Amino acid sequence: MPTALMLAAEGGITVNGPLVVASFDLFGMKFNLTESIIVQWVVIAILLAVVLILTHNMKVVPETKRQAAAEMIVGFFTDTVDTTMGPKYNKYRAYIMALFCFIMLQNLMGLLGLRNPTADVSVTGTLAVITFCLVQYTKGKTGKFKGYMKSFVEPLPFMLPFNIIGEFANPLALALRLFGNMIAGTVINALIYFALGKLAILIPAIASLYFDIFSAVMQAYIFIMLSMSYITSADCEG
Repeated sequence: MPTALMLAAEGGITVNGPLVVASFDLFGMKFNLTESIIVQWVVIAILLAVVLILTHNMKVVPETKRQAAAEMIVGFFTDTVDTTMGPKYNKYRAYIMALFCFIMLQNLMGLLGLRNPTADVSVTGTLAVITFCLVQYTKGKTGKFKGYMKSFVEPLPFMLPFNIIGEFANPLALALRLFGNMIAGTVINALIYFALGKLAILIPAIASLYFDIFSAVMQAYIFIMLSMSYITSADCEG
């Protein structure tokens, strides 16, 4: 599926997949090292640097703005998880915070002239699969085997095929929603630049402010909210 935008010098706009940097064979299978993977490594490195800076030499009572900022961020996600999922799921606080930061920073890579990894459906699909696995884990842990199997025939047995479809529809929608919004923003920005040509000054900047910043943050927030909702709704204990 095409996921990356490129501006042709004379021919207009073409849409291609992520750039393959290198390929190698492993156990008889071919693996590609793509631009999306490399940019995600960059994102991980940035997040690691930010975490090390914010948590360096922390005190019991905050003495620096750096530590105050770190505690404010942690407090925000603590309240978000507790409000959305309940104290029972406080073990997910660190994961949800990391997931939001990871997705948001990927969405913002376009500002650095890099390709947004979330404009690659394989990336968003992988994130959705993680949520899917957590949903199944929650359902199995809270309902045990009997409750897990029973959830597929509720409220009536004839709902079995629909419930099975729903189990796979949720992560699919989760992946395509993030992918679709990010690739759409990239395409629209490129179309504006291409249409205005040399006049591309103010309008593209305003569009970029929305698609590259506001939309990037909102899509990351929507992803974690839906993930939390799916996980808690899988709780067989109610």
